[in-house]
Amino acid sequence: MAARRTTKKPNVSADELTAFYKDMLLIRRFEEKAGQLYGMGLIGGFCHLYIGQEAVVVGLEAAAEEGDKRITTYRDHGHMLACGMEPGGVMAELTGREGGLSKGKGGSMHMFSTEKHFYGGHGIVGANVPLGAGLAFADKYLENGRVTFTYFGDGAANQGQVYETFNMASLWKLPVIFVIENNQYAMGTAQRRSTSSPDIHTRGEAFGIPGEAVDGMDVLAVKEAGMKAVKHCREGNGPYILEVKTYRYRGHSMSDPAKYRTREEVQKIREEKDAIEHVRDLLLTGGHATEEDLKAIDKDIKAIVNASADFAKESPEPAPEELWTDIISDVAPQNA
Repeated sequence: MAARRTTKKPNVSADELTAFYKDMLLIRRFEEKAGQLYGMGLIGGFCHLYIGQEAVVVGLEAAAEEGDKRITTYRDHGHMLACGMEPGGVMAELTGREGGLSKGKGGSMHMFSTEKHFYGGHGIVGANVPLGAGLAFADKYLENGRVTFTYFGDGAANQGQVYETFNMASLWKLPVIFVIENNQYAMGTAQRRSTSSPDIHTRGEAFGIPGEAVDGMDVLAVKEAGMKAVKHCREGNGPYILEVKTYRYRGHSMSDPAKYRTREEVQKIREEKDAIEHVRDLLLTGGHATEEDLKAIDKDIKAIVNASADFAKESPEPAPEELWTDIISDVAPQNA
């Protein structure tokens, strides 16, 4: 199935369009600032930016309900912000500070928030997929009607543990949505060179898992597909696969010069398919906002992002004794 883009007049309110615009713009401005802090040496280790892929997580969060879970891989800052984690806490975690959401000990790839039902950020390619099925298994066992969004990339889609998970999820009819964020490049290798089949969402067919491709540069199309997948899972029909075809503008990580593609290719996507510009056009042409309105939104979001950076810089580094905390959890036996 070909990925679709909204061509008809969208059935969406001005408020929802504005919310999409704000949420995506927050992610982009935050990631731009994170890139700056990395260049200044304030963020260490690896740093994978989400610039270009904002519509994926914003669209799917619009289909989620309170209590639904999400788990993803290392390109995860956008997911954190989209599910409501505080920008200051996220930025402080990236810089390894005490005010971070994991006390500065998780960094870019290993941040959690049980309050927001966000279970990481995982640095091992494909390792979060079985964990996502485990979260869904718990929900099925508890019969609470919750759904888990398990995100991974086109590169991870070639990992064996993904297909073991597909089998188990289908066998047990787990309420899990496998979201393949296909940004066309598995690290630095184009999908056509690393994947034997042109469509990845069809790989669930052997396990009886339905799936579809969706235009990941169109937040409205992503939300529509997400609603369909969520309905499928909540009704007890088992897992669903969404291959969300998107594109990252930056390299795989901050250390990647991205010489495996041309500048012209990236610029063409920016000019013709940018997800934020798409919603911006809908707001302007629909008479829902003026240029001045959108400039004001951008100004407000930049202020939020700058405040998050200031908070991160001002937050102290974790105390040395924090090395020994959060390592072992003592759990009393249930039937003691």
